[in-house]
Amino acid sequence: MWRDNLRGIYYITVKDMKTYYLKPPTISWGIVFPVAWMLAFYLRSPHGFEELIPGLVAMTILFSTTAVEAVVINFELRLGSLERLLLAPISLPAVLLGKILGGVIFGLIMTVIVTLGSVLVLGLQINVAYFVLIVILSLFVFSSMGALVCVSVKEVFEAQTLLNIPRFLMIFLCGVVFPVAALPPVLKQIAYVLPLTYTVEGLQQSLGLAQGSSSVIGVLVLLAFIPAFIFPAVKLLARKFA
Repeated sequence: MWRDNLRGIYYITVKDMKTYYLKPPTISWGIVFPVAWMLAFYLRSPHGFEELIPGLVAMTILFSTTAVEAVVINFELRLGSLERLLLAPISLPAVLLGKILGGVIFGLIMTVIVTLGSVLVLGLQINVAYFVLIVILSLFVFSSMGALVCVSVKEVFEAQTLLNIPRFLMIFLCGVVFPVAALPPVLKQIAYVLPLTYTVEGLQQSLGLAQGSSSVIGVLVLLAFIPAFIFPAVKLLARKFA
């Protein structure tokens, strides 16, 4: 059974990459939006722009993983193609993991492009091992979050609308453009229950732009968010077939 699940995850991921992710509109949404956002801040204040790079990478992770993830499941439910997948010897969690992995791979491609461009232009030094760990965990966190949002609603447009709430909330509260330390106490407490805060802080440390001893805590928190999103997503998806 586990071999069937692994095979199913692989083919679902490949199919989603070809059908949804590797398309010009998806690529543009995943990479152009965060780059344009950061360019606006650069034009306003070019000095110290390297301090915005962790936020740029974090935004790329957030938007590239959720660009399609938050709509594809409901879209396929409407077409009936998701039900046909369940006729194969593959479990429902495996189907969901295949969907999540598609977002992870697409997000990784976009993140590599943005990171390499930033490093080459600004000459940043990277703690490669820690950077890769934070990026991979964050990709799974936000792709899982997109899947959870998608199965929480019935319509595609509802998922897109609902997902914009946490995405833009995290942009302003999680250190992307403003330091979390500079936020009022109440907002600071909210920031530390949002996963993007730990992504930004981890990227800052891996790029040598911040010092601190919270690296292990950040990794553990990101690791905890993955099952926190996946398990309820599986249960909600199962209800759609009940």
